[in-house]
Amino acid sequence: MSSDAEMAAFGEAAPYLRKSEKERIEAQNKPFDAKTSVFVVHPKESFVKGTIQSKESGKVTVKTEGGEIFSMNPPKYDKIEDMAMMTHLH
Repeated sequence: MSSDAEMAAFGEAAPYLRKSEKERIEAQNKPFDAKTSVFVVHPKESFVKGTIQSKESGKVTVKTEGGEIFSMNPPKYDKIEDMAMMTHLH
C-alpha cells in the first residue's frame, strides 16, 4: 500500500484514488456484517448500498430501493489499490 506522502505525487487526484490514513482507520473500525451488507442494482445510480432486513421463502427484504442483490465488501476495501484482495468483485 502507498503511504499518504507517496499519494501526494498524484496532486488533486489523490483523494479520489485512496482514502487518507484517518479514513482507512475509521473504515477498519466501522461495524460491518458481510452477511447483511449488499449492493442493489439501481436504475439511475447503478448500485446503491443496502442492508438485508430478512430472508424468508426465497425472498429477501433489503433496506433501500429494490433491485438485484450483490454481496458487498467491507469498508476497509474502499479505494484499495489491489482488487485481488477484495472478497467480492462485481
